[in-house]
Amino acid sequence: MGNRLTQIATRTGDDGTTGLGDNTRVSKHSGRPHAMGDVDELNSHLGLLLCEPLPQDVRELLVDVQHQLFNLGGELSIPGFELLKDDALLQLDNALAHYNAQLPRLQEFILPAGTRAAAQAHVCRTVARRAERMVVALEQAEAMRPAPRQYLNRLSDLMFVLARVLNRMQGGDDVYWKSERLKAQGEGGA
Repeated sequence: MGNRLTQIATRTGDDGTTGLGDNTRVSKHSGRPHAMGDVDELNSHLGLLLCEPLPQDVRELLVDVQHQLFNLGGELSIPGFELLKDDALLQLDNALAHYNAQLPRLQEFILPAGTRAAAQAHVCRTVARRAERMVVALEQAEAMRPAPRQYLNRLSDLMFVLARVLNRMQGGDDVYWKSERLKAQGEGGA
């Protein structure tokens, strides 16, 4: 991997460029910095979620996800380099199966609400989707492995599931969208 930062205020980015891990410089507005920034923002939101009371197994999973996102960001910063391993995606698949098995089937859309931890998990979900879209845009411009895109896609799904788990942590439930269809069913059945 490229050089580690020893100084933060280098002023080298004052010209609107940023350095990649392979020592090339690109516009801060180009695809790689956008994707790297979205992954970094996602990792920061996960850090905020980790400030909440969480079940220990969820906490351990999210800490590991933070490390994997750092790997993913590193991979994005060095074109052609591989840091995110296949077992990272497998870990998300296993977690999805585990936590989904504990939840009732969805009957209606849910709102990104409930407990503060669940709402923060939904923020993580939406930022993961944005990061995924940026990685897809980057893939259209240059050749990349599918692993970063797949990881972000799966992580977004996991954050949705974890939001539901966190809403139930202390006896709560999902916050359901009050759709016109449900409203009409309620009026017709009365």
